[in-house]
Amino acid sequence: MITAIKNYFNLHPLRSAIFLGLFVRLVATIFSKGFGFFDDHFLVIEAAQSWVDGTDYNNWLPSDTDPTRQPQGHPFFYVGIHYFILKFLTMCGLTDPQGKMYVIRFLHALWSMLIVYYGFKIAFKKSNLKVASWVGIALALYWFTPFLSVRNLVETACIPPMIIATWLAIKNNEKTSNLDAFFIGALLAISFSLRFQTSIFAAGFGLALLLLKTPLKTLLVILVGFVSIVTITQGVGDIYFWKKPFVEFLAYVQYNIDNANNYGVDVWHMYISIVLGLLIPPLSILVFMGYFKNWKKQPILFWPTFLFFAFHTYFPNKQERFILPVIPFIIILGFIGAYQIIVKYNWESKKWLKNVFIFCCTLNFILLPALTLSYSKRNRVEAMCYIASKKDCVRIIVEDSNLDDFTMPPQYYLQNWTSVYGITKKFTPDSMLIHYSKLSLKERPNYVVFMQAEHINERVDSLRKRFPSLKYVTTIEPSFIDKTMHYLNPVNDNQTTYIYSIEQ
Repeated sequence: MITAIKNYFNLHPLRSAIFLGLFVRLVATIFSKGFGFFDDHFLVIEAAQSWVDGTDYNNWLPSDTDPTRQPQGHPFFYVGIHYFILKFLTMCGLTDPQGKMYVIRFLHALWSMLIVYYGFKIAFKKSNLKVASWVGIALALYWFTPFLSVRNLVETACIPPMIIATWLAIKNNEKTSNLDAFFIGALLAISFSLRFQTSIFAAGFGLALLLLKTPLKTLLVILVGFVSIVTITQGVGDIYFWKKPFVEFLAYVQYNIDNANNYGVDVWHMYISIVLGLLIPPLSILVFMGYFKNWKKQPILFWPTFLFFAFHTYFPNKQERFILPVIPFIIILGFIGAYQIIVKYNWESKKWLKNVFIFCCTLNFILLPALTLSYSKRNRVEAMCYIASKKDCVRIIVEDSNLDDFTMPPQYYLQNWTSVYGITKKFTPDSMLIHYSKLSLKERPNYVVFMQAEHINERVDSLRKRFPSLKYVTTIEPSFIDKTMHYLNPVNDNQTTYIYSIEQ
């Protein structure tokens, strides 16, 4: 059986990579519910569904009642796509939030398979079938790829057009037709519209083409393709909403300049550590070395990624997900270079290299199901689903008095866009009681969600003194992965959630 599988893989490596990659992504579609980060839910799904429901949850759009509202720097392209998907599903009668997310995760899973397909083709073009087989399996089955592939992250959604553009640039040995040139520019523009920072990748792409002495006509056609699509995806929307083109992009740039040192600041080598960790050492060290080996010979694979990596390393604001767009390119060029290093030093027959592969593959296939089957942010999602199932929620209070600010509840799953109140160190139970007493009976919140288990009894007693009708309802436990992430880094607020009701 094992021999037959191995023979089939050797005969059909691309087909095998696609089948395996699609299989694990479909598993993630079914089981990896919730959301991975703040942005992939609150800046995408919450905004889009609120527009479908006729509200503007994040106050992103112009308002007749608030003439002071200004662009906040959010690209509407990706959110707009989700708006139309959610609108269509709602029109088809699918209103269950979890049901709609199955569809969205499935669409993202299919979209991500383009990375596997074109990554394999690029590696085969620039190396050989053996290396391409490694790359295909790596892009399909690296432990973090299925989980990230089904998330609503612009950092992963922007990768397919980037990798297709790269293929179009190299498929004819850097001799690009006018049609391919236009599509290269268009695809880079789509990536830019999904994630503004990929403009750095596009700049590196242009540098690589200059180093290859690409004809001026080809460069101009690429530029036309880029400008044309950016005008459609960014300019038209901004003109429609704000009567000016590109104002969201300009607001985004200004916001990041103004807040470069205000949050997410980390050590300069953070992204190097992330890449080495994600790709599993010691194999990741060899892959990282391999990436730099061909910096002169493979400019289109090297320079866009390098400039993107260098910019984010230099820029003070650092978050793990920021580097995700170039991880597949590091894998592709890294495996190409790693193979050359192995052949050059005759390591193929070395037992230590075989042991490295065995160790890394074993660890990978331990981590792969753990993450692929994980329900991220389960306590927050299921708390909202539970309250929504009661059909009587007016508003909720999030009791997070251990913190200065309360944890935002995913109201998409609550199916209720009325304002949420938060009890914190600054907004105390007494403050909440004063505000509560000023509300009409129809506006008063009737559920309290206690976040975290720290001092839970004291917090419940304190609130019950102000709201004597406070009654325990249920407890929502975080998933295994949430517990693990909180253990590794307490900043990850993935703890037990307690639901109480306030009898009216």
